[in-house]
Amino acid sequence: MTLGDIIKEYRTSHGLSQDIIAERSGLSKAYISILERNRNPKTGEPPIATPKTINAIALAINSDFDTIFSKLDSNLKISIGEQLPQASIPRPLPPNITALPTMKEWPVLGATACGKPLHRELLEETVMAPADIKADVVFRCVGHSMINARIFDGDAVFIHIQPEVENGQIAVVRIGDEYTLKRVYVYGDCVELRAENPTVRTITVRGAELDPDNFEIVGLAVAFFSTVF
Repeated sequence: MTLGDIIKEYRTSHGLSQDIIAERSGLSKAYISILERNRNPKTGEPPIATPKTINAIALAINSDFDTIFSKLDSNLKISIGEQLPQASIPRPLPPNITALPTMKEWPVLGATACGKPLHRELLEETVMAPADIKADVVFRCVGHSMINARIFDGDAVFIHIQPEVENGQIAVVRIGDEYTLKRVYVYGDCVELRAENPTVRTITVRGAELDPDNFEIVGLAVAFFSTVF
């Protein structure tokens, strides 16, 4: 694969534009376009990426340098005018030591209810968490409806955007302009959103209420982080 193939595959599967990848990577949209087309308009040849560029793309698509580098075609030209990122240089560790994961700041998109559905508000905050979490967005939980799943008020929940989940999986769901985190069960033209707290009632959505303008499974919860006081 070329670096452009990797970018386009990720963009397509996550519904992202070149502008978003450019913003995340710190590269220009024009250069992202050149990478995807695999052609430098000035020379007519494939662009030659640098380790810095590969690392920037890796961070932009929630990956790491080594993973991206291993996917590139073996005959792909790469500039060696700069050093490889330090993270790609293996260093032996004592047998009793486990390496910490690579961390990054995740922007929090908004708040999602663990209780009564909550209108999403954009939050100006970030969460420091491992960079390899296979998620697209982060929500801040509000309420106590998921406590038996060990998800508490104030936790950060990491969501992989997808329109469907399996019965019993935990997902963020939009009902109108409000968002809630629940276990999802689909039965024909009826959807049940069940809490993990016996004091919280099940939310049932059926018939016309399932119209896409009113109801949407935003994505699957893949991880959550709690704050220890």
